[in-house]
Amino acid sequence: MAIKLQRIYSKDRQEGLRILVDRLWPRGVSRESAQLHSWFRDVAPSNNLRKQFSHEAGRYELFREIYLKELTTNPAFQRLLDLCRNNDVVLLFSATDTEHNNAVVLKEAIEREMSRTH
Repeated sequence: MAIKLQRIYSKDRQEGLRILVDRLWPRGVSRESAQLHSWFRDVAPSNNLRKQFSHEAGRYELFREIYLKELTTNPAFQRLLDLCRNNDVVLLFSATDTEHNNAVVLKEAIEREMSRTH
């Protein structure tokens, strides 16, 4: 199954279950226009980690390392992983930086976990 990333503000709609993976609802996006399958707010980084990272690229590697550790004990991650095993999934995020955000780390963790079980 394919795991794709997309900014929630993008006008293009990729095929797959649309899952928002941010803790906070994106500004200026209505629930209707988001057309989500679900919102996995609990799979997002903890509030402390989110605030420490503050979307600064220089802090990304430390953020990535801590977030990957958080995911190992996160039950929401296991539920998301189950969805990804049987479906094409589009992980939606609101960050402007498309290379240094929680969805990038989450996709990496999902793909790593799926490769271990196959």
